[in-house]
Amino acid sequence: MSALKPTIVLVHGAFADSSSWNGVVERLQAHDYPVVAASNPLRGLAGDADHVRQLAASIDGPVVLVGHSYGGSVISNAATGLNNVKALVFVAAFLPDEGESAVTLSGKFPGSTLGETLRPVPVTLPDGSQVADLYIEQSKFPHQFAADVPGETAAIMAATQRPVTDAALAEGASAPAWKDLPAWVLVATEDRNIPAQAQTFMAERAKATFVSLKASHAVSVSHPGDVARLINEAAQATA
Repeated sequence: MSALKPTIVLVHGAFADSSSWNGVVERLQAHDYPVVAASNPLRGLAGDADHVRQLAASIDGPVVLVGHSYGGSVISNAATGLNNVKALVFVAAFLPDEGESAVTLSGKFPGSTLGETLRPVPVTLPDGSQVADLYIEQSKFPHQFAADVPGETAAIMAATQRPVTDAALAEGASAPAWKDLPAWVLVATEDRNIPAQAQTFMAERAKATFVSLKASHAVSVSHPGDVARLINEAAQATA
């Protein structure tokens, strides 16, 4: 199977976990794609990218890397220099250029309301550095992150969200792989985390193939079929 089709590696972003890809995984597996939904540490961009890089490097055969939200920053850095990565897919995601951070890009255009929903929790990392783990307030999570997801599902997502450090969102990216690899982008037009204008700007700058969809930031949950179709398009185009 892996010899015929690339392995799809899905990388979640902040305030989510690997289960946010469940609907996408189901559809990709139905089309015989090998799939790995990676666990993104959400501790710091360089370390998170290295974590995903090592996972992708361990896979025999071609790989398509897919990132949601902050996961886009991660895959863009993780894929640099990896010969088996054939395409990048960004789903309501960041495509940072060298030195740019998620904080910088989300504020480049008006529209993000994420900041006013965050709850910081002080935390000490293994290296002794003091940072803040950022959570979205559970009562605000459905409207902010998952407005087009059924209420019961959004409430579960709020309770199970993975925090991201403020340092990770503020860390500048290294040289981006989207300058050397073909990229596909899904722009979520109702996104309250990353404004659609910012997503479109990054897609156009990367000369990516992109589509727009009326969806919230949680587009992989609310529209898994559309996300899977874009991934399939990227996989077939680079086969």
